[in-house]
Amino acid sequence: MCIGGPALIYYVTPTEEELFLRYNPELQRRSLERRKEKQEDFDNFVNKLKEYSKSDKPVWTVWEEEAEKRRQLGITAELDRRRATAAEAEKLKEEMKNSLR
Repeated sequence: MCIGGPALIYYVTPTEEELFLRYNPELQRRSLERRKEKQEDFDNFVNKLKEYSKSDKPVWTVWEEEAEKRRQLGITAELDRRRATAAEAEKLKEEMKNSLR
C-alpha cells in the first residue's frame, strides 16, 4: 500500500503536455500567445527578488517599500494624466464656444 499508492498517483496524473492537448484550440492558442509574456513577468519577478535580497532588510519589507513607492508614483502619474485630460477638455470647450460666436 505504501509503495503502490504514490506509484498509482504518478501513473494516473497527466503530464503538462497531455493537459495542454486536452485544451480546446482557442485556449491552446491563447496559452501559446501569453507564454512569452508570462516568462518575461517571471524573469522580472526573479530579478527584483535578487535585487531586494541584496539589502540588509528582509525581502518582504523591501518589497512593501517598493510597492508603496510605485503606488505613490502611480497616484502622481494618474493625477497628472487627469489634469492634462481636464485641461484638454477645457481647451476644447473654449474652442467650441469661440467657433459658435
